Amino acid sequence: MIDTIKNNLLHYQPKYLGSDLPQAGVLIAVTNEIEPKVILTRRAKTLSSHGGEVAFPGGKRDESDADIIFTALREAHEEIDLKPSQVDIIGRMDESLSLHRLQVTPCVGVISPDAKLQANLDELDCIFKVPLSFFLDDNNRCDHIEAYRSKARFAPCFLFDDFLIWGLTSYMLMDFLNVSLNADIALKPRPNY
Repeated sequence: MIDTIKNNLLHYQPKYLGSDLPQAGVLIAVTNEIEPKVILTRRAKTLSSHGGEVAFPGGKRDESDADIIFTALREAHEEIDLKPSQVDIIGRMDESLSLHRLQVTPCVGVISPDAKLQANLDELDCIFKVPLSFFLDDNNRCDHIEAYRSKARFAPCFLFDDFLIWGLTSYMLMDFLNVSLNADIALKPRPNY
């Protein structure tokens, strides 16, 4: 499966928003094993932004960051103690606009299943892994509508153990599966904020 992911991303041309909005980079880290898993985090409930929500490791780009891949790797190191040297970056996905008007770029990397990860408890409650096959099974998807700024919107939604995976994280993950594994997951277009 990893070979298919690498090959499909090698030929993928990501879409860029081309805006002057602040940027953020996230890392879609996938384990290199027969049943690949994606690394997800749950943000600390005490955070002022997205507290208690499931997310990829990542964050805002600093002015000193060389590029958005550097941002994603730096943030992953800060949040889950994943060293940049432990990540084989294999591609990027389409940029998305977050609710807080951040231009978010998902960077895809392959890591060893044995990589020792540790949550930075100032930022995260925990780290967990979900098999990619879980997201490919339609029986595990439970879309719902959430009101935001008086607009109804659909969000792909998954409940894995006690973790609710939805919103931008879930959209980026579904986009990744569509591109990297030809998953053909139907998604409603995300609204522009």
